[in-house]
Amino acid sequence: MLDDTSALFVRLPRREADLLDRVAFEGRISKRELVTSLVQRYLDGDDNGRTSAPELVLGRAHFRPAEAPAVLTLEQAAELLQVDAAEVAALADAGELPGRRLDGGWRFPRAALLEWLAAR
Repeated sequence: MLDDTSALFVRLPRREADLLDRVAFEGRISKRELVTSLVQRYLDGDDNGRTSAPELVLGRAHFRPAEAPAVLTLEQAAELLQVDAAEVAALADAGELPGRRLDGGWRFPRAALLEWLAAR
């Protein structure tokens, strides 16, 4: 049993849970350490009692989630749509997905893919 710890069970919205996983992975820090540091930071706060979100400080490293790219490759589009890359290529070849062939590969505008998906 760990000294001076207490179990905490919470259900987070999927987006925030995914972000927590990503920050922990990219910051090479355990989720336990990450949540502890965020709670301490939130409770300590800055001079106004607030944190400077969305930037997170992990020890000496600063982490700011990368902006989503505006133009996606075939593989990135497949990941966004959560389907196999071959399916995305087939839909693009058939003219059903908004995209263009450039330099031998497909490029897809992220916003257009999301609009296409929402319209279905």
